[in-house]
Amino acid sequence: MSEFFNGQAGFPLLLFALAFGYLLGSIPFGLILTRMAGLGDVRSIGSGNIGATNVLRTGNKKLAAATLLLDMLKGTAAVLIAGIAAPEAAIVAGLGAFLGHIFPVWLKFKGGKGVATYLGVLLGLFWKGALIFAAVWLIVAYVTRYSSLAALISAVVVPIALYCIGLHQIAALFVILTIIVFIKHRANIQRLVSGTEGKIGSKG
Repeated sequence: MSEFFNGQAGFPLLLFALAFGYLLGSIPFGLILTRMAGLGDVRSIGSGNIGATNVLRTGNKKLAAATLLLDMLKGTAAVLIAGIAAPEAAIVAGLGAFLGHIFPVWLKFKGGKGVATYLGVLLGLFWKGALIFAAVWLIVAYVTRYSSLAALISAVVVPIALYCIGLHQIAALFVILTIIVFIKHRANIQRLVSGTEGKIGSKG
């Protein structure tokens, strides 16, 4: 998996992998599950986000967990399926899945913040990287009680770790994904700076 761009896939295949990943990633599981459960449109509550964190605001923990798992696995599935055709197609499909989750065409390009799908893509490309992400997240979350800060720091550590391991092409992908994650979390960052970000377990 260390030599992703080795010429096995031509441009048409890479374009197909990008489109396939995007379509898979754009499935809004949070919205689908909450509607199926009779909870209405999750975009009308909390942050208006379709991700697991906002689904949790409905009070249904099982639904939030299911959303988290499915948003993660759609990234993993995109990578693994595209990787059957060519290794470099896996990276492109992973990028597509991430972009699809954040900018789904079905929802006027207003999707989630991407952390779960980020983790799913990482799981498909290099599962040990997912363990690194999870370990950093748990440590930061335990110390600070800020879920958003834990996700942001984990997203910074991952591409650095991948580069140090020697997976330079995958690291380059996750530099891009990390930048987008930070952009999508800009409101959280502002609240962290001002001290108004909600902590894990808080009611506010």
